[in-house]
Formats: sequence, C-alpha cells, structure tokens
Amino acid sequence: MEIAPKEAKEAVASPTVPAADAGPGPEPEKGAGKKERGSKGREPKEGKEAKEGKEAKGKSRPGAPGKTTKVIPDNPNFRYIVRVANTDLDGTRPTALALTGVRGVGLRIAEVACRLANVKAEEMIGNLPESTVEGIESTLGHLATSVPPWMVNHPHEPVVGESAHLIGPDLEARRRDDINLMKMVRSYRGVRHERGQKVRGQRTRSNGRTGMAAGVLKKAAKEAAAAAAREEAPAPAAPAAAKKE
Repeated sequence: MEIAPKEAKEAVASPTVPAADAGPGPEPEKGAGKKERGSKGREPKEGKEAKEGKEAKGKSRPGAPGKTTKVIPDNPNFRYIVRVANTDLDGTRPTALALTGVRGVGLRIAEVACRLANVKAEEMIGNLPESTVEGIESTLGHLATSVPPWMVNHPHEPVVGESAHLIGPDLEARRRDDINLMKMVRSYRGVRHERGQKVRGQRTRSNGRTGMAAGVLKKAAKEAAAAAAREEAPAPAAPAAAKKE
C-alpha cells in the first residue's frame, strides 16, 4: 500500500490568504444564503413568482374553472326571463335546473316534467318557444295523474280524497289553510303554531328562544326581587328614651 503524502492534503485544505493591500471586498448580498437553501426547504422567490404567474395566466384564460362566462345565444328569439307559474326563471339555465326555481318543484319533479313534455332537460329554457313552456306548466299542473302518489306533495287530501301536486302561489295558500285548520280544531300542532314554538318535536331548552336574552331577564328579575325584599323588611325600631330617675 502506498500512502499519499501529507503535504498535498495540507496544500488543498489551507485556504488562500487575501492580500492586505487589496482592501475590503464586496459585501455579500442579504438573503443569499436563503436563496441557496431554497431547494431544501422553502421555494426561492423566483420560483414563487413564476408559479403565481402561471396560475394568473390559467385564471385569465376563457373557460377556466372558477370564472363565469357570459352566455350569448345564437337564437334571435331567445328569452332571458321565462315566466312559469307566476315565477320568473333565468333563461340561460338548463330547463330542469331552471324549473327548480318554482315553489314546490324539485329536481326530480322537474326532470319528470321534462320527460312528460318531451323536452331535453339540458336545453336552455330560454330557447324553448312559448307553446313548449306552456306545455311544461300544464304538465306540472296535472302531475298527480301521471306519477305515483308518493311523488306528489299532497298525496291524501282530507276534503277531496284525491292526490294533488301544488306549485307556486297555490302551495303557499294551501299551507296557510292547513295551519289555520289545525289552529281551529285546537290540535297539538295548531297550538304550537299559535304560540310560535317548535312543532315537530325539537328541543326547546337551548334553541327556539324568542324575545329578550335570558341573561338580561335574569338580571332584571334579581334586581326586582331585591327591591321587593328591601320594601318588605321592617323599619328598625327607634331607641327607647332613658327613664327619668
């Protein structure tokens, strides 16, 4: 085995000493060490700026997620507002989703109405002619005769004895009539409606409170009880006069 000379190692390890006449060198820039170790932990500033620039470019592109594009239909007879069951609907929405804006019509009922009226659910409702929209409204009005009873919102009418599906203002009027009937017959639900309390068995210990805050009421009650106690307390008796000898 040959042993390397020690002089060579010492020569490599010994740093070069700068000359005294050379003067002070340029000061190192602040944050230089941070930039160099950015590959281990944090990203360098250049990488962050480039990344943000790419994200900004992606957001500015038309059709990028999170950016709404204005719909410009080609149909000259396009309507931006469609009237169905005394409700104004957005004409730029698909037919099935637009019909959910009518009170009493959910997504499932809207899709069923589109199928019964032979209308594509994904077609914008503003592109439909007036006759087709009237057909959809008529289908919603007579929906109880075309679907099973469990799909309608009034499956068992107590007076008529038939199933009905109410939409729009008719549904709100029937709701008021039902509540007034429960109040009139003095049922449990009617009494709860009268008192403004929860009707469907919810807890009322911590929720459903009305009026002033409970803490304020408790404080006022304590002050009133203290005042009443002071008034009811007997007055201290006057000291008896000293007997004359």
